[in-house]
Amino acid sequence: MIGRLLRVIIGMLMPLALAGCVLAPGKFVSKMTINADRSFTFSYVGEVMALDLGSEFGKGMGDAFSSDTPSGDTPEPSTDDGKGEELQPALWKIALQDSESKDDDADKKADAAAKKAAAEIKNKAIAEALSKEAGYRKVTYMGDGKFEVDYQISGTLTHSFVYPYNVDAEAVFPFIVVEVRANNTVRIKAPAFANESTSKGMPGADQASSKLDGVFTLDTDAEIVSQNNEDGAASAGGRKTVTWKATPLSKTAPMAVLRFK
Repeated sequence: MIGRLLRVIIGMLMPLALAGCVLAPGKFVSKMTINADRSFTFSYVGEVMALDLGSEFGKGMGDAFSSDTPSGDTPEPSTDDGKGEELQPALWKIALQDSESKDDDADKKADAAAKKAAAEIKNKAIAEALSKEAGYRKVTYMGDGKFEVDYQISGTLTHSFVYPYNVDAEAVFPFIVVEVRANNTVRIKAPAFANESTSKGMPGADQASSKLDGVFTLDTDAEIVSQNNEDGAASAGGRKTVTWKATPLSKTAPMAVLRFK
């Protein structure tokens, strides 16, 4: 079921990726507290990175259409016996290629500068949109695609929960997905807190996980049906905690299933 939910979310993500706006975690501390009575609190404090996945699509398209075949308009060296006639077309060809190379470099630099300026404007708009959403206690855009975020929200798990998701910011990437099931259980998965093989098919997946440096903790007094941390759960004061470290080398996303009372 959670796989189906993730596919729906990623389906929503793809148009945004084409537009070049996807958020990914950087250095962070995050905690999900879920109680047996279905009440919960989720917090995320740290860096959020805005990734230009649109360039990944553009790069692939550019590679597909690139060719080393010289243009038919390029003068070819003469095959005549006269040395002067052989040398002159060759010099023309070198001069033409040098001129085209300089023009291409200038165009690439101008294009990169324009894209960066547009990205900065969009990222500032994202910060403004997120700051209006319930739960965000602080959103500061630091420049170069990096945000500092302090987020905390509480509620009751009568329905599934996804973070982050903001329509106005046009930003969605499932840092964490909480799926409420019909058999009085809830499944928690944090796909953005690992470099899972299941995400390899999405352009920019490696880029999204390259800045990972965080800790995610699940705290609960509900029954833990299953969890995938090999160190297991720690118990204290009638509660249990499971802690995962998130790095670019983490291959398995944090996951647990809890049963409510």
